[in-house]
Amino acid sequence: MFRTCAAAMGCLLAVTVLTSTPPATASRPARALPAVSGVEVPERVLPARKPPMGMLKAIRRDLGLTEDQAQSRLLNESRLTSIAAQLRERLGDRFAGSWLRGVAGQTLVVATTGRADAAQITAAGARPLIVARSLTRLRAVKEKLATARPALSEVSSVRYIDVRANKVVISSSTPRAATSSIKAAGVSPAAVRVVLSAEQPRLLQAGMPVDPQPYPPGAPPTDLVGGQAYYSGATTRCSVGFAVTRGTQKGFISAGHCGTPGTATVGFNRLTQGSVRASTFPGGDHSWVALDDTWTPRPLVGNDSGGIMYVYGAKEAIEGSSVCLAGSSAGGLDWHCGTITQREADVTYPEGVVTHMMRTSACAHPGNAGASMLSIGQAQGIVSGGSGDCATGGFTYVQPLGDILTAYGLTLMTYVKVQASTGSCSGYPNSATGALSSGQSIYQPNGLHYRTTVTGSHFGCVEADSNGDFDLHLQKLDGLTWSTVAVSETPRPFEELGYVGPPGVYRYLLLSFKGSGSYTLGYTTP
Repeated sequence: MFRTCAAAMGCLLAVTVLTSTPPATASRPARALPAVSGVEVPERVLPARKPPMGMLKAIRRDLGLTEDQAQSRLLNESRLTSIAAQLRERLGDRFAGSWLRGVAGQTLVVATTGRADAAQITAAGARPLIVARSLTRLRAVKEKLATARPALSEVSSVRYIDVRANKVVISSSTPRAATSSIKAAGVSPAAVRVVLSAEQPRLLQAGMPVDPQPYPPGAPPTDLVGGQAYYSGATTRCSVGFAVTRGTQKGFISAGHCGTPGTATVGFNRLTQGSVRASTFPGGDHSWVALDDTWTPRPLVGNDSGGIMYVYGAKEAIEGSSVCLAGSSAGGLDWHCGTITQREADVTYPEGVVTHMMRTSACAHPGNAGASMLSIGQAQGIVSGGSGDCATGGFTYVQPLGDILTAYGLTLMTYVKVQASTGSCSGYPNSATGALSSGQSIYQPNGLHYRTTVTGSHFGCVEADSNGDFDLHLQKLDGLTWSTVAVSETPRPFEELGYVGPPGVYRYLLLSFKGSGSYTLGYTTP
């Protein structure tokens, strides 16, 4: 039986803040992080890092993968990203880029200018590639091209570093004019490639007038989640990026072209929300919005129907990794996924040039400007613009998260583990007991289900006798079909899981994978 552990070990949760320095992941012991000032919340277990069903379906759909391939890809990305980061640090100035290759992202390729580095790259489990130019040199070439006259931004829609080709790529509908600019810059033709392209990136805000309403006196605060729609100046619809703080002020980040400083914002529910505190466009494309006290930002991304993903950190994904965006569209909030194709991209929009962005194959709709871009549970950045659409394909351009945090002195709200599980199911408000024989299963509570009327957190735990290896599944009723939304399967007699989901009907499935004996189930409901 293929066994996965979709849920992390039991622990308390803390909301923490991270600067642009890549943090430790939540699966490691807590250690010194920049500007950590967490506040504990009452949940007992860290929610599963497995993507919610809506995101997983989007990964399968948009990358053309089977369920097994999608699961393998996510495991490979998690494992190989850490190896890539270690090798980059060891290689120093000889490092020339890294990327994942293969349907399931099973091969890590690391490029270097030093032939002697091949042995240590291979020993780390990666495939070495010896190239002529380091990443530092490619960046220098790209910077020199920016001084060309006529400006490449006038004859090229996109310029980026392609580490696979070890070149700077110029995408242009007029290659002859682009070649003239390259010659004028005085860079080596061997370091540059001109590609004929009709791509015309556009910004992704949507025009949608809305009549804002004052927040009802005495009404409870509204949760703010990444991907939600918001309205800037009551005329422009964009998407919430990630929850952030600056000192004691809470807010969120989004695209800069969505609003200028001082512009009032309105939430998805048409209620007053806050105002744009700072904004940059062109050059960059980012902003941050300060929230009123009537809104509570959460380190979450997603929606009720597609599932919600916790934000665990900001570890930078490498090229070839899968990424998913959650943003508002005419039909509501949805997930769209793709891979990181290139970094260091400069894009020419009709309204101006934005530099140093990430280029992805994920599609996007109007209204997705500012949308959250994640790689599993790691924040990558916010959507700026794109070309094409989700019917014809194209590219989406993303402002990297670190640039935004640095520009405004912001910190990212995340969930991290602060205390290990006790390995006991005692202390849960709801419980059930029983016994299972090997291969037997049962639904709880009482062979039936339970109903919730609000969005919130579900936490479950099963503790079996030492002779039993029991697995725990949380299922949700979708129409007439039960769908599994969270799983904990380890070769231990103790399982614990967490899930954030919408109102609905839920049940737990307990399965004896091996062994017989009694069990105790503990669980919470929103």
